[in-house]
Amino acid sequence: MNLDTNLDPIEVAHFDRMDWWDPKGPMRTLHAINPLRLHYIMEAQPLHGAAVLDVGCGGGILSEAMAEQGAHVTGVDLSGNALRQARTHLPEELSVTYLQQDTHAFAREHPGAFDLVVCMELLEHVPDAEALLEDCVHALKPGGSLVVSTINRTPLAFLLLILGAEHLLELLPIGTHRYDRFIRPSELARAARKLGLAIEHIQGTGYNPIVHRAAYTPATHANYMMRLRRI
Repeated sequence: MNLDTNLDPIEVAHFDRMDWWDPKGPMRTLHAINPLRLHYIMEAQPLHGAAVLDVGCGGGILSEAMAEQGAHVTGVDLSGNALRQARTHLPEELSVTYLQQDTHAFAREHPGAFDLVVCMELLEHVPDAEALLEDCVHALKPGGSLVVSTINRTPLAFLLLILGAEHLLELLPIGTHRYDRFIRPSELARAARKLGLAIEHIQGTGYNPIVHRAAYTPATHANYMMRLRRI
């Protein structure tokens, strides 16, 4: 395994302890939002036959969903335990390859190799989000799509994601998020344009902890997704 300088060992250890496939466990919000993520991705890129890179794939929740739509998915992550869970859960008939490798090294070994790159719920967990975004672009074919999701740096996001989800409702383990790593849409858009990406769409998402359901929202004050295209 190559070690990336854009790596927070505390973050890797945190997600290494997770049970990824328990729908009522620490990843239950991820399971709830996964259909929204998949739908949003499919609006950017038809998945059947597409070569897809899932950056920070974790336990493979999204990787499997894309493979079920006919994509050939490569999932990269640094959490060995998450990848073990991903490989154990993977049905034999799905086309997914999981690799324990940092994104920077992988992208340099596979430049322009993918029709679609997805980077979901990861940008807010690394020391240098722009460097990770650059790695994603490096692996993307010209004209290919990049879909990302992250969290806006607003007081509302702090209340909902840190105080609410972690401390009050215990939907997520305490320490899952750091407010200083949240990213405003304007900051993400500026970094994307510097890297030669066209911004195609932005979409807010929300989660109702009472009924445990996720939905699209018109506002991007907390969680949001963005579709980009390499020019």
